[in-house]
Amino acid sequence: MTRMTRLNTTTFILICLIIVVTTILYGTVHQPTIALFYLLTILLMLIWAADGAMSGQLSVSSNRLQFPLILLGLYGLVQIIPFGTYTGADGITAIPRTISLYPFATEINAVHILVLCGYFVVLLSCLRTAARLRQLAMVIAIFGFVYAFYAILQSVLSPTRIYGIYETQFAIPFGSFVNRHQFAAFMEMTVAIPLGLMFTGAVRRDKRLLYLIAVILMGSALLLSGSRGGLIAILCEIIVLIILTGGSRSGKNLALKLVLSILLFASIVGGAIFVGGDTSLTRLAETASSQDITSSRTHIWAVTLEVISANMPLGAGLGAYPEAYTQHDTLSGLEQVEQAHNDYLQILADAGVVGLIIGGWFLFLFFREGIRGSRRHNTFRRSIAVGAFAGCTAILIHSLFDFVLHTTAISVMFLTLMALMMAAGRQYEDDITEFDEPHRKHRRSASITPIRGRSS
Repeated sequence: MTRMTRLNTTTFILICLIIVVTTILYGTVHQPTIALFYLLTILLMLIWAADGAMSGQLSVSSNRLQFPLILLGLYGLVQIIPFGTYTGADGITAIPRTISLYPFATEINAVHILVLCGYFVVLLSCLRTAARLRQLAMVIAIFGFVYAFYAILQSVLSPTRIYGIYETQFAIPFGSFVNRHQFAAFMEMTVAIPLGLMFTGAVRRDKRLLYLIAVILMGSALLLSGSRGGLIAILCEIIVLIILTGGSRSGKNLALKLVLSILLFASIVGGAIFVGGDTSLTRLAETASSQDITSSRTHIWAVTLEVISANMPLGAGLGAYPEAYTQHDTLSGLEQVEQAHNDYLQILADAGVVGLIIGGWFLFLFFREGIRGSRRHNTFRRSIAVGAFAGCTAILIHSLFDFVLHTTAISVMFLTLMALMMAAGRQYEDDITEFDEPHRKHRRSASITPIRGRSS
């Protein structure tokens, strides 16, 4: 029987706190807020370790999806190792020769990735029961609902200032995020949980209206953010849900899901129109190019391809993209470009062939895990797995147009959904059976490996 200790409960509460705090503190993109995230994560890991020491066993997940992320962080540390020295063009001697063009930025990014990995590892080990799985899913859904309501209210009362105080200079804010695309990405993930529950039929009839209102509110907030990438991503998210829950044998079931999706999207659009303002739909007529070079993706992608070619096979260094971009920018650095606006191109630019291998391995494991989760016979766990998988897939699609995963709050929520997806594939002693199908086959055993200590 799985025993919940006070420290384990404290760990879970701290995980929920990290999700909320990283979001409301401007998405955690400024150094003081990032430092706070590091402190909270270190505290989380210390409590987790203390719980393992006091209980005599340290629970560690053996799921392979952790390893590509850890390897990426470790490779960043390899990129800052000096391999000899060289003399600079200005005559300065004994400059360390590293893979990274900007070792300091690479070191910061590597540490950031490893801290996120620490959060991910602890979260995976903390989800030991179906009740804990349900609680975390509800925290995400409820917080997403409340946060969407606040964001819509702010867009009406104070559209240019976050909390009516902070005004961004180089981006259009929405909610607590300094960039509207980041807000849209966050909504893509929070709305995925209630959508997964609704599409799989795991919501009681007396609660369906509440879930429907939550979905419409979060979807309307996403449209009001004006993110075209977010609009494309949520449409793809709904398509993924239809494919995974439509049923291969029932054409009627698939038709009902299509009608539900159309009505749902129409309600979201209606809600956005009712509130008013610029939406993703009104911005679809705009092109990807703009007089502002920071949003001219075609130019940025062309330069990024040159960066990739020039720094093969080891990459320019994690976080060294701005340095590498400036060397190949045909506009002579007219504007500073910090990101490639395409995370797939940027991982090639930053980590080269190694990044390609790590990224390909991650995607393979992710889609394999998501497909497995969608085949669970326990309806509740299947709904969580399907919703989390669809939400993460939406982010992977959104990453074709933006750099949303570079925002700490987005990364935290992305890892949280992945943990839910993987945890939903396990079998628990307290599995919910109210919506379960009568035949349960091919159950996977829990992938949590206890590391037992010596008994005194």
